[in-house]
Amino acid sequence: LIGLAAAIMLLGLGRIAGVSGLAARATGVADSGPPRALAIAFVLGLPLGSLLVSSLTGGVTVQYPSSYTVLIVGGLLVGFGTRLGSGCTSGHGVCGLSRLSRRSIVATALFMASGFATVAFMRLGGLL
Repeated sequence: LIGLAAAIMLLGLGRIAGVSGLAARATGVADSGPPRALAIAFVLGLPLGSLLVSSLTGGVTVQYPSSYTVLIVGGLLVGFGTRLGSGCTSGHGVCGLSRLSRRSIVATALFMASGFATVAFMRLGGLL
């Protein structure tokens, strides 16, 4: 669905559908980008769509393996990283790679390498 949304936005508006950019536009952090109302609708559609699917399928049990403090700090670090890296995983991995952006190729390779290293570290430490 992310790829479909990205294709529709690119074909319809001539813009990519990177979630961090849309979130920045929706919250007023960014002045440029798609119309703010569209950005707000897109960002609100993500959790609302999940709630709709969850209610139609009988729900999903969510388990948080960490404390809320760890989740909040992790979320803030991810948010900082998306601004520092000029986009998030969906922006680089879905939209950037499809346009053969060199920056997105490097960013996606680093995302993947970091993920592999994290899993290896957690397995070695007995956390997985």
